[in-house]
Amino acid sequence: MISLEPLLHALSALIDLGGPVIALLLALSVLVLGVILFKLWQFHALGVGDHAAIDRALEERDGGALGEALTHLDASPSHLAPVLTHALNADATLKPRLVAMAEARLEEVQRGFRLLDSIAQVAPLLGLFGTVLGMIDAFRALQEAGNAVDPSVLAGGIWVALLTTAAGLAVAMPTSLALTWFESRAARERAKADAALEALFHPMPRRGTAERPVSATDGFAHAG
Repeated sequence: MISLEPLLHALSALIDLGGPVIALLLALSVLVLGVILFKLWQFHALGVGDHAAIDRALEERDGGALGEALTHLDASPSHLAPVLTHALNADATLKPRLVAMAEARLEEVQRGFRLLDSIAQVAPLLGLFGTVLGMIDAFRALQEAGNAVDPSVLAGGIWVALLTTAAGLAVAMPTSLALTWFESRAARERAKADAALEALFHPMPRRGTAERPVSATDGFAHAG
C-alpha cells in the first residue's frame, strides 16, 4: 500500500515556506482538479462531440425520410438530440423556442467555465502578492540586521518569496489550457446545434429529388 506520509510531509514543508498564500494556492489547485474531472465526466455523459447519429439524421431529413431521421436521433447519445427531435416535428414558428432550449443545454455544458477562468486570472496575482509580502519581510530583516548583513540570508528570503509566484503560475497555466480546451469543445457544440436546427427547418434536397420542403406529416405518413 502506498504511504501518503511523504507527500503530506512535503506539502506541510511547502506551506511552512510559503505561508498562507501557498496554502490557498494548493486549495485552488485541488478545486481546479475537481472541476476538470467533473467537466470531463459531464462532457462524456452529455455526449459532447458525439454527432455521428445526428449527422445521419440530417442526411435522412434531407432525403425526406423523417422516420429514419427520428430513429437516428433517438439512438444519439448527444444532449442536443431531444431538441432536434422536437425540431423534426415542428414548424418554423417554434424555432425561437427550440433555439432557447438548445441554449439552455449549452449553458449546462459551459457551467464551471467562469470559475476556471477566475482561478486562472487570480492565481498569478495571489502568487505575486505572496512574493511582495515575502520581499517585505526579507528587506525588513535586512534593515534590522544593520551592518551585520549576511547575503546568504537575504538570498534565502528572496527565493522563498519568489516561491509563491512560481506556485501561482503553476496553478494558472494548466487551468488556462484546460479552459481553452473546454471552451473550444463548447464552441463546436454550439456551432453544431445552430447548423442542425437550420438543416432541420430548411432541408437541402438530395440530387434527383423534388426541391419542395417535406413536412412532418408527409414523412410519418410514408413511414407508416
